[in-house]
Amino acid sequence: MEIKFTKASALKAKPQPGDKLGFGHIFTDYMLVMPYDEGQGWHDPEIKPYGEIGLSPAAMCFHYGQEVFEGMKAYRTAEGKVQLFRPMENFKRLNKSNERLVIPQLPEELGMQCLMELLKVEKDWVPSKEGESLYIRPFIIAVDPFLGVKPGEHYLFIIILSPSGAYYESGLNPVNIYVESKYVRAVRGGMGFAKTGGNYAASLIGQDEAHKQNYSQVLWLDGVEQKYIEEVGAMNIFFVIDGKVVTPMLQGSILPGITRKSAIEVAKSKGLEVEERRIDIQEIADAYDAGKLDEVFGTGTAAVISPVGHLKWGDKVMEINGNKIGKISQMLYDTMTGIQWGKVEDTFNWIVPVE
Repeated sequence: MEIKFTKASALKAKPQPGDKLGFGHIFTDYMLVMPYDEGQGWHDPEIKPYGEIGLSPAAMCFHYGQEVFEGMKAYRTAEGKVQLFRPMENFKRLNKSNERLVIPQLPEELGMQCLMELLKVEKDWVPSKEGESLYIRPFIIAVDPFLGVKPGEHYLFIIILSPSGAYYESGLNPVNIYVESKYVRAVRGGMGFAKTGGNYAASLIGQDEAHKQNYSQVLWLDGVEQKYIEEVGAMNIFFVIDGKVVTPMLQGSILPGITRKSAIEVAKSKGLEVEERRIDIQEIADAYDAGKLDEVFGTGTAAVISPVGHLKWGDKVMEINGNKIGKISQMLYDTMTGIQWGKVEDTFNWIVPVE
């Protein structure tokens, strides 16, 4: 599909090496916008200057939350090449989210074409400092000006880009996790597996409670019995119990993380035993008491691997591996970030170069 390009009248000053980028505050010169209209499908994609979009106050995305999004990154290697990490997995997951929220499927090759064309225009925005990257946020919103509860007939697919700083500026330090036992994030049969704003809105109250107790993240339990472990905030969760890597199975209430999937594949390639199953929080406490809880870590796009130093369940506080990153967590981090930044050979064929 032909993509229209509308040139900006003036370009922004790009961040310079050494500037503090943070996350999600700085945006590039251009964005991609493509409408969908029932009967016409996805059409007329355009790369245009980044800026505000005009929507009716009655736009359905505001009132009924019919929207989905993705998150991925572009990396610059030491040789100056720009590359992506498993981007087709993101577009496949976007369509899984679309299906759940009754949003039209976006052909994955079309999504990739739109992304690649935008990145070719904005390649100079990909930072070069170690650990920094260009965060990519594709999303779809229902824009019908209608207050009735039904699937929309008109949508916008948009991609925006944001240069982002290193997640671990002071080293790969463990985080402290609070187990939420009052509120729930998702249930089987709901939207927990979809990447949609409603899931994150539901998690804010638990996150707020965790911060009040000086914990940085929330570990969510299942929404029925509130004893089976699901995920941490915006990350999937892993445990190393007596040398075995264990993570909650995907059963509809957990986001199928691409970093999660990659970590499992890397671990298996290194000869580690990996189990995907239901995990009772009591099992984790028992493993800790028996001295068999070797490591705990989260996986996600932002951090890749986030080691857990303390886990608080009720009045029980578990210190994991002396509040230090474990050897399996470190291996997974080194392998995946090495592939992403071109320091480690990509034996999995996960990297897609931006020419």
